[in-house]
Amino acid sequence: MPKNSLKLTQRWLERCVKRFNETEPLYGHNQTLFPIVQGCTYKDLRQDAAKHVCDVLGKLNDGGGASIGGLAVGEPTEVMYEMIEVVNDILPKDRPRYLMGVGTPQNILEAIERGVDMFDCVMPTRNGRNAMLFTYEGTMNMRNKKWEDDFSPIAPDGCDIDRIHSKAYLHHLFKAQELLAMQIASIHNLAFYLRLVTDARTHIEQGDFTQWKRSVIDNLGRRR
Repeated sequence: MPKNSLKLTQRWLERCVKRFNETEPLYGHNQTLFPIVQGCTYKDLRQDAAKHVCDVLGKLNDGGGASIGGLAVGEPTEVMYEMIEVVNDILPKDRPRYLMGVGTPQNILEAIERGVDMFDCVMPTRNGRNAMLFTYEGTMNMRNKKWEDDFSPIAPDGCDIDRIHSKAYLHHLFKAQELLAMQIASIHNLAFYLRLVTDARTHIEQGDFTQWKRSVIDNLGRRR
């Protein structure tokens, strides 16, 4: 039963907090604990889990933030967004919120709008290794023949790697199965993700994040 599974997880968390509070820092470095909100796609369980994490944060000697787990594992994106909203309505607003394992550029912007602060995901490097590049104009499959004679930079406004290598060269590297192709594509994607969240922060500070997000999100999903 989902409820029994959540209760088991919460008992594990209580043991984790006890051990965390009893453990002295080593080598001059302190640790920070981010309890994980679980509950699958059940609204009532997510609410229960979020309230429990709020209680736990108050018991921590060095409380950090809250993690939101168990999403981006196959459920529809709209359901994921709904669960984020349910959880963030309860979690403290003065603690960072970390959404685990997410996601596409669109997912990240939608989650930021719903109050998420931190992310981690294998997508930039995993997709890069498979010849998929993320850009503001959409995703580029570098194995496509259309790039064979395109000697323009991978991304003229991107990182150094993007500006010194051409699309044709990267296409050739993937076609030849050179490991350098995966390295270049991974660096490009990591740089793009950093640019994306940097731009998001800028527009949050300017007060026009929602308008900016709407203007770019459709292009992010295009296939080039």
